[in-house]
Amino acid sequence: MELQIDLGGRIRTVVVELRDGRYHVSSEGDSWLADVGMVDAATYSIILPDRGCASHEVGVAASGGNGDLRVHLASGITTVRRLTGAGRFGGRGTQAAQAVGTQQVVAPMPGKVIRVLVKPGDLVKTRQGLVVVEAMKMENELRSPKDGRVVTVSVTEGTSVEAGRLLVVIE
Repeated sequence: MELQIDLGGRIRTVVVELRDGRYHVSSEGDSWLADVGMVDAATYSIILPDRGCASHEVGVAASGGNGDLRVHLASGITTVRRLTGAGRFGGRGTQAAQAVGTQQVVAPMPGKVIRVLVKPGDLVKTRQGLVVVEAMKMENELRSPKDGRVVTVSVTEGTSVEAGRLLVVIE
């Protein structure tokens, strides 16, 4: 599906295709893969496997009756308006794909592991806490991107980690 969106006052063309359970997204000459899981009716977990498994939690809320969305990101809140493209944002029947295949959960930033909440062999549900990493005096609970079984836990409590360090593998 090709869309034209107004992203905080900047017009962008975005192409989104769902193939093999992953979203293939391209915009302005850049492209990436995205594993998207729905946390609740207004929150999505997005993992970018080809960008160091960067993990993002994104809140989405309607903004007025014109189809605009208020998108809550770690960097702030922006408004998105679909200018062209079939359908509309959200609504009934809209569901994000759950992460598929083996998923690696990595540290999104440097920090210290203060709690390990799972062990190899544990069955986990989407959004279940796996590891808590303290960074800049804030505790960040990293959660499972899918239902599955914990294959590997590669850190222990007290371990210092760099951004991108593998913490847990779920299959």
